[in-house]
Amino acid sequence: MKTYDVIVLGAGAAGLMCAITAGGRGRSVLLLDHAEAPGKKILISGGGRCNFTNLHCEPENFLSANTHFCKSALARYTQHDFIALVDKYRIPWHEKTLGQLFCDTSASDIVSMLRAECDVAGVSLRLSHTVTEISKSDRFRIETNKGAFEAESVVLATGGLSIPKMGATGFTHDWAKRFGLSLCGVRPGLVPFTLAGADREMAASLSGVSAECIASTGKTSFREALLFTHKGFSGPAVLQISSYWKPGTPVMFDLAPDRDVAAELLAAKHDHPAQDINTVLGRILPARMAQMVTARAGIAGRIGETADRTLGTLAETVQRFTFTPAGTEGYAKAEVTAGGVDTAHLSSKTMEVKTVPGLFIIGEAVDVTGWLGGYNFQWAWSSGHAAGLAA
Repeated sequence: MKTYDVIVLGAGAAGLMCAITAGGRGRSVLLLDHAEAPGKKILISGGGRCNFTNLHCEPENFLSANTHFCKSALARYTQHDFIALVDKYRIPWHEKTLGQLFCDTSASDIVSMLRAECDVAGVSLRLSHTVTEISKSDRFRIETNKGAFEAESVVLATGGLSIPKMGATGFTHDWAKRFGLSLCGVRPGLVPFTLAGADREMAASLSGVSAECIASTGKTSFREALLFTHKGFSGPAVLQISSYWKPGTPVMFDLAPDRDVAAELLAAKHDHPAQDINTVLGRILPARMAQMVTARAGIAGRIGETADRTLGTLAETVQRFTFTPAGTEGYAKAEVTAGGVDTAHLSSKTMEVKTVPGLFIIGEAVDVTGWLGGYNFQWAWSSGHAAGLAA
């Protein structure tokens, strides 16, 4: 039986970074994955160009039951550290918007870089290995469909439940529970909303229409694009707010940020009284969306013949466009798994399980969830690096 210092389970973003870091310390590292290739989620991210980090990454961009937990790892390996690694390999990149950094060419550049770093660090990468058992006496023993391995330390880095068609499973969550750890708040994150009944029919009639908005739920809001779909709402604003949404609660959209819609409607009533309300509102919103909003408000006709109070109601509909989602599109369409292994069980400095020496849990499976826009990759790099320094 081959024995290693460290076995990392999962060759995704976090697992690759952990293996590279541990190997760089001179540790013998085995990196196992059930897939036939490493970094499969990296390859499909960012439309195939990998939104690999965010220039503005701060702890405030992450959700967790313990908002302080992510601070240590993020401070010890920052977005600038990863950018330096990308630059070392001369991978061209650009900022798309809001600090989001993407490869100019292909996400495969990032995977190739990480594989090269694994080679430099002496990491043994074995693919198509399905883990069937994990046990510990004085060492950890990993049973697979292709034999058994032993190690002083084991790192669980298999990710969460999002995008099961890419091979995502609850492996890390399941094994965490077997080791006596609890989970908290596990749910689809960064995920489109679904609607029901007449609301769903409304959304379907506007499928493909998008507009900038401010999406809000509770005290949280994001300003980005809203996209209508056949099932409900999507787009960056919706994906962002979905991580904060609680089932049964409403979501509100300001469809005309920075504009005083009531004042614009009243001015149009004075200046162009013969114009149809849909025409006037179509100068503020996309035409099809304007027609839907007036229909929803039950308002029609010439603007000059419409009472000021009614125009105020229409403005309110535009800037407080409110729905209660029926649900979400689930893990199949979720960018990430929100919630995860309760951070109370882990060291924030090393990601080691407090009650199981030598066991580490990193990445998406932990109760740390970033915003849309490269933040979750940065958590993978940072948490993987933290564990790699200690495993």
